[in-house]
Amino acid sequence: MALTSPRRAGRRTNVGLLALLLLSGGTGVLAFAVGSPGPARLVVAVHGAAGLGLLLLVPWKAVVVRRAWRRPAGTRGAGGVSLGVATLLTLLTGVLHAAGVTGPWSWSAGVPVLHVHVAAGVATGALVVVHAWGRRQRPRTTDLGRRGLLRAGALGAGAMALWGSGEGLLRLTGAPGAERRATGSFERGTDDPVAMPVTQWISDTVPDSPAAVLVLTAPGRRVRVPVADLDRGDVVRAVLDCTGGWYAVQDWRGVRLDRLLTEHLGRELPVDGSVDVVSGTGFRRRLPLVEAGRLLLATHAAGRPLTPGHGAPVRLVAPGRRGFWWVKWVARVEVVDAPWWLQSPFPLQ
Repeated sequence: MALTSPRRAGRRTNVGLLALLLLSGGTGVLAFAVGSPGPARLVVAVHGAAGLGLLLLVPWKAVVVRRAWRRPAGTRGAGGVSLGVATLLTLLTGVLHAAGVTGPWSWSAGVPVLHVHVAAGVATGALVVVHAWGRRQRPRTTDLGRRGLLRAGALGAGAMALWGSGEGLLRLTGAPGAERRATGSFERGTDDPVAMPVTQWISDTVPDSPAAVLVLTAPGRRVRVPVADLDRGDVVRAVLDCTGGWYAVQDWRGVRLDRLLTEHLGRELPVDGSVDVVSGTGFRRRLPLVEAGRLLLATHAAGRPLTPGHGAPVRLVAPGRRGFWWVKWVARVEVVDAPWWLQSPFPLQ
């Protein structure tokens, strides 16, 4: 794509930068959705390598920029400087979060570095659209030729080597980032729920008066169960991995969802159905009914009753899924025929 003499920098350099920006942005979004360690490790590695790979193209891009500044002011395009600043800020905050050198949940005014990284990434994506609008430097069929593929392979190998070197350096120096989870999250509050950060998804807020009764519904059936009856002694040890950049492992106690549904709604439930778990705030997530045996409606964590900030009186525990699936302040559980994937990938609330 661009690994030739910097003097020959041009369209291939811009195409390479665009490809890395799109790859880093796409994997960044995907990293929020993947909770299983294996897939998450792969996604985060590609995300980090794509971001660091931008550094490899700096010498070539510097030549392109110098050429652009020699042209008349009205022909230089829009947003180039802003895009460069936003990209640099995104890369810098990503490295700081990965290294953990500033603390994974501390920034000026209490804003986590990861949040700044995400905001800068969103701004970078918008500026890429502005900067590329109307330009003619688009991918061509020749980019898929032997020479183009060799350049792309060299760029990819270099990016992965740079990412691997960074990870090795973290481990060698014993930096906090060496201890982060496969998703990139840092441990905070394992076996100590009080130490877990209190976070909500976007505009969701702690309700003033959580529901005291849980409503269970299925086609033609509706049952009300007192929340006080949900502590049945079922225990699941699971990782709550928040997209805010932290995780905690707890022994969650309550009642398994399949046990509760069978007891109150009977055994004639659709085997290929789904279950909507709805918060008292309106926040909801739909999961496959076949997973009900792995899901828990928790009333306690580490032997202590849940606090309001962590979903009291009852929250969903969904092992292997990121934190936004762990619905807090559960008020309704609805068995439905709709497929579980027929919903927004991320909550809109």
